[in-house]
Amino acid sequence: MPISSILTVTVPVADQERALDFYTRVLDFEVRSDNPFPMGRWLTVAPKGAETALLLASWFPDMAPIGGLVVAAPDLDALAARLREHEIAFEGPTDEPWGRQLLFHDPFGNGFVVSQA
Repeated sequence: MPISSILTVTVPVADQERALDFYTRVLDFEVRSDNPFPMGRWLTVAPKGAETALLLASWFPDMAPIGGLVVAAPDLDALAARLREHEIAFEGPTDEPWGRQLLFHDPFGNGFVVSQA
């Protein structure tokens, strides 16, 4: 049977509360789950309406940050303004042969490539 969707992507973070603040306050993600877990909290967030959630996991201290999670945004200029407002470093938006993109990292070094259709 083929795989039909990706439910969760694990994103390593050193501090779940700080990560929760970043993803909800800066990126405006919604909390999908926040439950006790043997190693901490099962804490997932996602853009409103998205099928795939990010698991903000603090129990993998040796896990390297993810290198380039590719996500989409309808307005990169608005995202750039929001990141600037929260003093988050970013590159772009730039026009590339495949479309516009913006690059940034979360506070834990996880890299994001944001494409605009």
